[in-house]
Amino acid sequence: MKLDFFIMSVTILPAILLALICEINAVPTQCSKPVKNKSDYAQVLGLSLLFYEAQRSGKLPKNNRILWRGDSALYDRGSNGEDLTGGYYDAGDFVKFGFTMAFTTTLLAWGAVKWPESYKAAGQLDEIRRTIKWSTDYFIKCHVSENVLYGQVGDFPIDHMFWGRPEELNTTRPTYKIDAEHPGSDLAGETAAALAASSIVFSSVDPEYSAKCLKHAKELYKFADVYRGLYHEAIRGAERYYESTDYGDELAWAAIWLFKATEDTKYFDDAVHHYQHFHLKERPNAFFYNKKVAGIQLLLAELTELSEYQNATRAFCDFSMLQQKRTPKGLLFIDKSGTLSHAANVAFLCLVAADSPEIGDSQKYRQFAKEQIDYMLGRAGRSYVIGYGNNPPKQPHHAASSCPNRPAPCGWQEFIKNTPNPHILYGALVSGPDEVDLFKDYRAEYIYTEVTLDYNAGFTSALAGLLQLQLNTLENC
Repeated sequence: MKLDFFIMSVTILPAILLALICEINAVPTQCSKPVKNKSDYAQVLGLSLLFYEAQRSGKLPKNNRILWRGDSALYDRGSNGEDLTGGYYDAGDFVKFGFTMAFTTTLLAWGAVKWPESYKAAGQLDEIRRTIKWSTDYFIKCHVSENVLYGQVGDFPIDHMFWGRPEELNTTRPTYKIDAEHPGSDLAGETAAALAASSIVFSSVDPEYSAKCLKHAKELYKFADVYRGLYHEAIRGAERYYESTDYGDELAWAAIWLFKATEDTKYFDDAVHHYQHFHLKERPNAFFYNKKVAGIQLLLAELTELSEYQNATRAFCDFSMLQQKRTPKGLLFIDKSGTLSHAANVAFLCLVAADSPEIGDSQKYRQFAKEQIDYMLGRAGRSYVIGYGNNPPKQPHHAASSCPNRPAPCGWQEFIKNTPNPHILYGALVSGPDEVDLFKDYRAEYIYTEVTLDYNAGFTSALAGLLQLQLNTLENC
């Protein structure tokens, strides 16, 4: 019942609200198209946050809306007994990867800081704060001392021996950390960025919690900067799945977000130093957890208004629009793993860049971003967002949603069934089609049907940016 009411509210209420606004302003011909688009973007924005709720680990709150989920992994502990419960499961499995969880949190916080009006208009402002706080509470737990950070809970090979509900996990869950003797500048830096960006989100609504996030962000950045190293050399299990090829971008990324949170010029100077020292000037071709240069260039362009950084951001967006490979139906194609996520992340950055006209052609950047996100929502013939639009995916590679209602058993027989998942994983963006727009909606074909925390991150923030464009249009109705 709770979920049905939520779906109704995010689907119907925005459309009613906008219809009334347009009627009052008496310009229906100008408002008719934005009404439809705003309803779509507002609805999917709410659904995307619902996906994160389905990924929660630990003790669930009383207002949990995912009725087929319950408390899980309540005995996650560090090597000295530290409480490591909470956080998010990474994908359709039950490992908690700190690196990608932190990147996800930074992007979600960036969108919330950039376009809070969108979340408010969609009725999702409290939800985005709760989504972010579920991560930051966990990061604070994992940061057990100044130079010690737990970066992974669960072992991937062990975890993948189990297919079922997280509430019924029957595998061991080892934990892994970085410290001064086994550093991870990338992991510590990304976690510092997430906490610094999140501190801005909470600065006006919960100053005490904001200060707590910022304290941990500062300590983690110092840890990352003083003790240099790649985190997967300390946490070997991450090398195969979420390897980091460098840590210079994370140091610069963390320093920029600390400057934005504190306005302390020390952090700005550090960011510029890292940018120069680690040779981050080259034009990137993607933006994701392992390549943050495009985001760094954009933030420096906004903060400094210097042509060096503006030109770099312009080069990235222009390359993405005009030269990057596309599928026949127009989707940006960077990599088959997370096809849609890569396109959504670029769309998000170019939407942010469009708010600075001196960087490039704002209208073209916005149109490009809209085309990419609309592809995901169904413009090319089908939706790639579970539970939304025309012919959405029905067999995501996601163990929990593949299980029938309890007390019915769940195991590998559910994995191999060629039937829709019994529970709809609302709002999850799947990995997506291949380079010729082919998509296989089959649970075992994870290259198409995988869902992860970071797949939804840039997508969520891009939806907020597109919704903001519609709100701006309404102001002129």
